[in-house]
Amino acid sequence: MKSIAALHDVVTPWSDGLEPSDAELDAIETEMPVVLAEVELLDALIAQLDRTPSEFDARRIRRARNRVLDARPIGDAS
Repeated sequence: MKSIAALHDVVTPWSDGLEPSDAELDAIETEMPVVLAEVELLDALIAQLDRTPSEFDARRIRRARNRVLDARPIGDAS
């Protein structure tokens, strides 16, 4: 019977290629403002799901949507 371990060569061969490259890290850092703005928008939308939206909720969602638009690079249609 073979034992299974997370880094056992039979199950998961370890490779030096598992770490992100510098280019991938730069891409993540570039996208981070958009990701954080989208998380803030989702938080605002989730917060108003279980209650009647107030004017405060509407403003919070509107501001979060504007932050997402501001964080996206120019020409990004997605």
